[in-house]
Amino acid sequence: MQLTTERLILRPWAETDAGDLYRYAKDDRVGPIAGWPPHSSVDNSAEIIRTVFSAPETYAVCLKEDNRAIGSIGLMIGARSDKEIPDTEGEIGYWIGVPFWGKGLIPEAVQELVRHGFEDLKLDRIWCGHFDGNEKSKRVQEKCGFTWHHTRKDICCELMGDIRTEQIACLTRGDWLSQPKAR
Repeated sequence: MQLTTERLILRPWAETDAGDLYRYAKDDRVGPIAGWPPHSSVDNSAEIIRTVFSAPETYAVCLKEDNRAIGSIGLMIGARSDKEIPDTEGEIGYWIGVPFWGKGLIPEAVQELVRHGFEDLKLDRIWCGHFDGNEKSKRVQEKCGFTWHHTRKDICCELMGDIRTEQIACLTRGDWLSQPKAR
Protein backbone atom coordinates (compact mmCIF):
# COMPACT_ATOMS: atom_id res chain seq x y z
CA MET A 1 0.00 0.00 0.00
CA GLN A 2 1.09 3.54 -0.71
CA LEU A 3 -0.20 6.70 0.99
CA THR A 4 0.28 10.23 -0.28
CA THR A 5 0.14 13.73 1.15
CA GLU A 6 0.67 17.14 -0.39
CA ARG A 7 4.48 16.70 -0.41
CA LEU A 8 5.10 13.07 0.48
CA ILE A 9 4.77 9.48 -0.60
CA LEU A 10 4.62 6.88 2.18
CA ARG A 11 5.47 3.55 0.57
CA PRO A 12 6.85 0.15 1.55
CA TRP A 13 10.60 -0.06 2.00
CA ALA A 14 12.68 -1.85 -0.65
CA GLU A 15 16.22 -3.18 -0.30
CA THR A 16 17.20 -0.70 -3.01
CA ASP A 17 16.54 2.03 -0.41
CA ALA A 18 19.51 0.86 1.69
CA GLY A 19 21.86 3.60 0.45
CA ASP A 20 19.35 6.37 1.15
CA LEU A 21 18.49 4.85 4.54
CA TYR A 22 22.17 4.70 5.51
CA ARG A 23 22.73 8.31 4.39
CA TYR A 24 20.30 9.55 7.07
CA ALA A 25 20.31 6.77 9.69
CA LYS A 26 24.11 6.92 10.21
CA ASP A 27 23.76 10.41 11.75
CA ASP A 28 24.10 10.16 15.53
CA ARG A 29 21.53 12.95 15.98
CA VAL A 30 18.75 10.69 14.63
CA GLY A 31 18.71 7.19 16.11
CA PRO A 32 20.08 7.47 19.66
CA ILE A 33 17.45 9.99 20.80
CA ALA A 34 14.79 7.58 19.44
CA GLY A 35 16.38 4.51 21.02
CA TRP A 36 18.45 2.91 18.28
CA PRO A 37 22.12 3.13 17.31
CA PRO A 38 23.31 4.89 14.16
CA HIS A 39 23.56 2.56 11.18
CA SER A 40 27.11 1.35 10.59
CA SER A 41 27.00 0.58 6.84
CA VAL A 42 24.76 0.23 3.79
CA ASP A 43 24.67 -3.51 4.55
CA ASN A 44 23.47 -2.75 8.09
CA SER A 45 20.71 -0.55 6.62
CA ALA A 46 19.74 -3.32 4.16
CA GLU A 47 19.44 -5.75 7.08
CA ILE A 48 17.18 -3.27 8.95
CA ILE A 49 14.99 -3.03 5.85
CA ARG A 50 14.73 -6.85 5.71
CA THR A 51 14.15 -7.44 9.42
CA VAL A 52 12.47 -4.32 10.85
CA PHE A 53 11.09 -2.18 8.03
CA SER A 54 9.45 -5.16 6.32
CA ALA A 55 6.80 -5.22 9.07
CA PRO A 56 3.19 -4.46 8.15
CA GLU A 57 2.22 -0.77 8.11
CA THR A 58 5.87 0.39 7.97
CA TYR A 59 6.62 3.00 5.32
CA ALA A 60 9.54 4.86 3.81
CA VAL A 61 8.88 8.61 3.97
CA CYS A 62 9.73 9.98 0.51
CA LEU A 63 9.47 13.37 -1.14
CA LYS A 64 7.07 13.28 -4.10
CA GLU A 65 9.66 14.96 -6.32
CA ASP A 66 12.05 11.96 -6.31
CA ASN A 67 10.44 9.12 -4.27
CA ARG A 68 13.71 8.61 -2.33
CA ALA A 69 13.57 7.55 1.32
CA ILE A 70 14.36 10.36 3.77
CA GLY A 71 12.81 8.84 6.90
CA SER A 72 10.50 6.17 8.22
CA ILE A 73 7.07 5.93 9.79
CA GLY A 74 5.10 2.98 11.02
CA LEU A 75 2.02 1.86 12.86
CA MET A 76 2.41 -1.08 15.22
CA ILE A 77 -1.01 -2.56 15.88
CA GLY A 78 -1.94 -4.51 19.00
CA ALA A 79 0.71 -7.00 20.13
CA ARG A 80 3.29 -5.53 17.71
CA SER A 81 3.51 -2.53 20.07
CA ASP A 82 5.38 -2.71 23.36
CA LYS A 83 2.58 -0.70 25.00
CA GLU A 84 0.35 -3.73 25.77
CA ILE A 85 -2.55 -2.47 23.69
CA PRO A 86 -5.49 -4.35 22.15
CA ASP A 87 -5.78 -5.12 18.44
CA THR A 88 -8.12 -2.14 18.07
CA GLU A 89 -5.30 0.27 18.92
CA GLY A 90 -1.94 1.15 17.39
CA GLU A 91 1.32 2.89 18.22
CA ILE A 92 2.95 5.25 15.75
CA GLY A 93 6.70 5.72 15.42
CA TYR A 94 8.70 7.96 13.08
CA TRP A 95 11.98 9.65 12.27
CA ILE A 96 13.37 11.79 9.46
CA GLY A 97 16.86 12.68 8.26
CA VAL A 98 18.49 15.81 9.69
CA PRO A 99 18.45 17.81 6.41
CA PHE A 100 14.63 17.63 6.52
CA TRP A 101 14.13 18.74 10.12
CA GLY A 102 11.98 21.81 10.69
CA LYS A 103 10.08 21.59 7.40
CA GLY A 104 6.86 20.08 8.77
CA LEU A 105 7.35 16.85 6.82
CA ILE A 106 7.04 14.41 9.72
CA PRO A 107 3.88 16.06 11.09
CA GLU A 108 2.48 15.76 7.56
CA ALA A 109 3.38 12.07 7.45
CA VAL A 110 2.02 11.45 10.97
CA GLN A 111 -1.29 13.11 10.11
CA GLU A 112 -1.66 10.85 7.07
CA LEU A 113 -0.81 7.69 9.01
CA VAL A 114 -3.25 8.72 11.75
CA ARG A 115 -5.93 9.22 9.09
CA HIS A 116 -5.12 5.80 7.66
CA GLY A 117 -5.25 4.24 11.13
CA PHE A 118 -8.64 5.68 12.00
CA GLU A 119 -10.37 5.66 8.60
CA ASP A 120 -8.92 2.63 6.81
CA LEU A 121 -7.87 0.38 9.70
CA LYS A 122 -10.74 1.43 12.00
CA LEU A 123 -8.51 1.82 15.06
CA ASP A 124 -10.04 3.24 18.25
CA ARG A 125 -6.90 4.87 19.65
CA ILE A 126 -3.36 5.61 18.51
CA TRP A 127 -0.48 5.88 20.97
CA CYS A 128 2.85 7.62 20.54
CA GLY A 129 5.85 7.86 22.85
CA HIS A 130 9.08 9.78 23.12
CA PHE A 131 12.03 9.51 25.45
CA ASP A 132 12.76 12.42 27.75
CA GLY A 133 14.96 14.91 25.90
CA ASN A 134 13.47 14.23 22.47
CA GLU A 135 11.76 17.60 22.16
CA LYS A 136 11.36 17.35 18.37
CA SER A 137 9.30 14.17 18.69
CA LYS A 138 7.25 15.70 21.50
CA ARG A 139 6.49 18.73 19.31
CA VAL A 140 5.37 16.52 16.40
CA GLN A 141 2.93 14.75 18.71
CA GLU A 142 1.54 18.04 19.98
CA LYS A 143 1.12 19.41 16.42
CA CYS A 144 -0.77 16.26 15.44
CA GLY A 145 -3.25 16.41 18.34
CA PHE A 146 -1.78 13.79 20.66
CA THR A 147 -2.13 14.54 24.36
CA TRP A 148 0.06 13.33 27.20
CA HIS A 149 -1.35 10.24 28.90
CA HIS A 150 1.29 8.86 31.27
CA THR A 151 4.99 8.41 32.00
CA ARG A 152 6.88 5.11 31.93
CA LYS A 153 10.02 5.21 34.09
CA ASP A 154 13.02 2.90 34.09
CA ILE A 155 12.46 1.62 30.54
CA CYS A 156 15.29 -0.62 29.38
CA CYS A 157 16.39 0.67 25.98
CA GLU A 158 18.02 -2.58 24.84
CA LEU A 159 19.45 -1.30 21.54
CA MET A 160 21.25 1.55 23.32
CA GLY A 161 22.07 -0.33 26.54
CA ASP A 162 20.60 2.24 28.90
CA ILE A 163 17.58 3.05 31.05
CA ARG A 164 15.19 5.84 30.02
CA THR A 165 11.97 7.59 30.87
CA GLU A 166 9.29 7.56 28.18
CA GLN A 167 6.41 9.99 27.86
CA ILE A 168 3.31 8.39 26.35
CA ALA A 169 0.65 10.35 24.47
CA CYS A 170 -2.50 9.20 22.75
CA LEU A 171 -5.16 10.29 20.31
CA THR A 172 -8.62 8.75 20.29
CA ARG A 173 -10.75 8.43 17.19
CA GLY A 174 -13.29 10.80 18.78
CA ASP A 175 -10.68 13.46 19.53
CA TRP A 176 -9.28 13.10 16.00
CA LEU A 177 -12.73 13.48 14.44
CA SER A 178 -13.34 16.65 16.46
CA GLN A 179 -10.09 18.30 15.28
CA PRO A 180 -10.51 20.98 12.65
CA LYS A 181 -8.95 19.75 9.44
CA ALA A 182 -9.63 19.56 5.74
CA ARG A 183 -11.10 16.15 4.92
